[in-house]
Amino acid sequence: MGTPGTAIDSLNAALKCNIIPNQEYLLQGSVLDQYVEVLLHRLRGLCDNVDSGPESFHDHELCFTLRAPNPGAPMVLPLRVRRALDVPDAPWQLRYVGQQELGDKNRPTVVRSSIDMACSSTIVEFLTELGCRVDFEYIARGYMFRKGRMKITVSKIFKMGGMTSKPGEGVEAISQSYLVELSVLAPSGQDAIAEDMRIFAEQLRPLVQLEKIDYKRLGNLP
Repeated sequence: MGTPGTAIDSLNAALKCNIIPNQEYLLQGSVLDQYVEVLLHRLRGLCDNVDSGPESFHDHELCFTLRAPNPGAPMVLPLRVRRALDVPDAPWQLRYVGQQELGDKNRPTVVRSSIDMACSSTIVEFLTELGCRVDFEYIARGYMFRKGRMKITVSKIFKMGGMTSKPGEGVEAISQSYLVELSVLAPSGQDAIAEDMRIFAEQLRPLVQLEKIDYKRLGNLP
């Protein structure tokens, strides 16, 4: 009998077979509060599970960075930790999101590396021990729809309350609009997905205009 393969061996084999969803295709936009019900009605008609309706969520997300040990070094590893406030027993989620791929400027969507995994509530303590620091945190509350492999979320984003507040309490909306995201997680090399997303996004106009967001450009704004 051969020696059982290690977890790393299994992961490498899965990567070579291109079966791990390690890329995110993404479009983003926003809709004003007064029009969100119209958008939700449109999505109910376009998406799957029309009878059961969308899935609601109420999440707390912390955004960590692990910086390079030497001052001035450019390397920054972004990590996100999300937990469901409305489902206390659900696993926490750890997510790595990479930089936007440069690629073809005519590509319909943002494409970036993304790896998700379930974890326990001790993940915050673990990341802190590793040297990660919390850059910011927020509450996201809204609805999620599915259309095949596509996921559509309509989220109201809230600032956290004071130091003595529990997550979800004493929060304040950051704007008078909802964040709308259209995304697909897939193995690398499946760029045809981006065209399907573009076609779906066209059906949501003029209620919301889903676009590629240039994060580097945003980071250079004063």
